[in-house]
Amino acid sequence: MRQAFSNIFIVILIALLIASCANRGRPSGGIKDIIPPKITKSEPENYSTNFTGNEIKIYFDEYIKINNVSKQLIISPPMDPAPDIIPLSSASKYIKIKIKDTLAPNTTYAFNFGNSIVDNNEENPYPFYKYVFSTGNYIDSLSTKGIIVDATLRKPEDFVSVMLYEADTTFTDSIIFKKKPKYVTNTLDSTTTFSLENLKAGKYKLIALKDNNQDYKFQPHTDKIAFHEGFIDVPVDTTTTFLLKLFSEDLEPKITRPRLISGEKIVFPFEGDHKNFQIAITETVPENFEYRVTKDAKTDSLYYWYKPRLELDSLQFQVTNKNYNKNFNVKLSEQKRDTMIVKVEPNGLLDFNEDFKITNTVPFTRFKKKNVTILDKDSVAVDFRVKLDSLSNTYTLKFDKKESETYRIQMLPEALTDFFDNKNDTLNYQLTTKTYSDYGDIRVVLKNATYPVITQITDDKGEVVAEQYSSKAEPIDFRHFKPGIFYLRVIFDTNKNKKYDTGNYLKNQQPERVSYYKDKLEIRSNFDQIYEFTLF
Repeated sequence: MRQAFSNIFIVILIALLIASCANRGRPSGGIKDIIPPKITKSEPENYSTNFTGNEIKIYFDEYIKINNVSKQLIISPPMDPAPDIIPLSSASKYIKIKIKDTLAPNTTYAFNFGNSIVDNNEENPYPFYKYVFSTGNYIDSLSTKGIIVDATLRKPEDFVSVMLYEADTTFTDSIIFKKKPKYVTNTLDSTTTFSLENLKAGKYKLIALKDNNQDYKFQPHTDKIAFHEGFIDVPVDTTTTFLLKLFSEDLEPKITRPRLISGEKIVFPFEGDHKNFQIAITETVPENFEYRVTKDAKTDSLYYWYKPRLELDSLQFQVTNKNYNKNFNVKLSEQKRDTMIVKVEPNGLLDFNEDFKITNTVPFTRFKKKNVTILDKDSVAVDFRVKLDSLSNTYTLKFDKKESETYRIQMLPEALTDFFDNKNDTLNYQLTTKTYSDYGDIRVVLKNATYPVITQITDDKGEVVAEQYSSKAEPIDFRHFKPGIFYLRVIFDTNKNKKYDTGNYLKNQQPERVSYYKDKLEIRSNFDQIYEFTLF
């Protein structure tokens, strides 16, 4: 009996030991910490006046860390050089700010931390903490506010900087390219509103930037800008809600570093409007000299093709475009020429609103129509029209399309000839169409519109899928549309040039007005939908 009890005791003991080992290092948890850290003290105290030091410490009741400080922390007025913020990558019970800039007298400074301060364990944020001090004997307390919208998109991007430049005797319009603002704030990561606080009374220029390199200076190549026409007056305008419309400026025409990239092919990278560039050789060339200019489909580059090969070390060019005029010297060398590589689109399914397009790596010079046939599924020849866009180097084949049809396109040898006298081999393509019921039709009825307008259907990124121009009140029909989710917007073509015109800061020009329909367009197959869009 004793032996039996002894054996049972040993078994129970072993089981308890195994359970203990299995649970070691695996706590059962408990209530999740959702309490944000708390500030216990600051040195100097927040909202101190007559500040003369160069170091600030902010103490917390638990270990904290700072996340995404480059976007979340806004210092107003900006400091140059920027202060050191500790810690950035480790946990600590305090934040230390080491000021390296020379502070202006009688100025209120604010450190807006956004949502960057979180506790070390659960990352509960200490939201929108702001540390303020003044080098004078009082804290500036005036403010102004507003809303950010995008000129062409349904909503603006995150982290838009909103800035005030003091309209004193040193102010010029070009200051936004050269100097940092007097005050700055940020829309952070889900808001479209802004508030500039702790301002001193005065007149200011109000600017917003989608500031991609975060230097608080406008760089038209990369930044979007919005501006309020004229100046704002603080405190007179403190109750006004300002509307700022972000846009990208059109760059002034410019060519950068043309160079030979393959045999008798020179690339001219450009900025601005490419359509009016004129590229001319300024030296004597043979009588049989020929050239073509095409544009790259994806990049801002023009290609200058020439023949025959020249026994020269370099070529001299003059490039003009409106107010642009510059000479370039391009070094030459013997390189292999590009060969013919034909691409087509679409290849497979052909929508009723699409045309068959043919492109090539080398400029086309000839299309032999008699060497091209389009046959339907009954082998009946389909009549077609051909159009060449020389700049995009694209042949477009237009023909009437029927439902549930198959089209076989054959290009016999020498149907296509390019600039270097390359010719195609036999090429065969097959396209099919669906039924009309596989698509949806849209009718847009505009109310209260000021004509002319451009009505556009876009995808969720704002890319134009289809558009129509209207100069008078009439229904606008988009037929045979693919099913899916789309968006509707209307451009008010103020200058009647049949395109959207962006703004320009130095010209004090706002972008043309764009209005979005409030709801999504849910395009369904075999369904006709009417959208009434009242414009204000």
